[in-house]
Amino acid sequence: MLRLGVNIDHVATIRNARGTPWPDPVRAAKLAEDAGADGITAHLREDRRHISDTDIDKLMAALRLPLNLEMAATAEMQTIALRHRPHAVCIVPEKREERTTEGGLDVAGNEAALARYIAPLRDAGSRVSLFIGHEPAQIRAAARIGAAVVELHTGAYCDFDTEGRPAERDAELAALRDGAALAASLGLEVHAGHGLTFDTVGPIAAIPEFMELNIGHFLIAESVFIGLDKAIQEMRRRMDAART
Repeated sequence: MLRLGVNIDHVATIRNARGTPWPDPVRAAKLAEDAGADGITAHLREDRRHISDTDIDKLMAALRLPLNLEMAATAEMQTIALRHRPHAVCIVPEKREERTTEGGLDVAGNEAALARYIAPLRDAGSRVSLFIGHEPAQIRAAARIGAAVVELHTGAYCDFDTEGRPAERDAELAALRDGAALAASLGLEVHAGHGLTFDTVGPIAAIPEFMELNIGHFLIAESVFIGLDKAIQEMRRRMDAART
């Protein structure tokens, strides 16, 4: 079964725009649970632009589903993750000036440092995931340093689709397919995410090596019109249809 992780970051983005308690990301996470999500993802950024430390505290206390904590490879974030010991920790690249995560982690260029960084997280019982591109060098490096999971960045594939560039979209999809096969052959569990929509999820969900898709911004945007439960259920329907 292909799992669906729902990212609730942008519920917090809306809340923070007005500095009120509403909408509550924890309430969104509970709605996602009831709608059939398999996990909840939250990115605690260094600048706390959406999810806050208090949100993580509350999510850990309230959730029945596994929490996937996305974070940069900093000492502060490692301390937070070791205190909470979430089900999964996904290490992502992070720049203060970016609107959203722009690419994958450079594991191949930072093998030794990342190996040291993820070891305590793994020893504490969290599944360590690395958010990377589909390049073979990055995938092989992730396997060498002992990550349990790689999450392949689907942003370029989705952007090419939105921009009406089918040749580039199809080439990116083929590269993602090859990357997923390589990662699985090395013993890594393979996830995917970033920018996925109703229109783009099918070809990604059809790649058999993918075990989980993490989707957030589109689901929160679509929930404005049809509700979060219906958005999640429709995404699940399309994922399942692609698999069958």
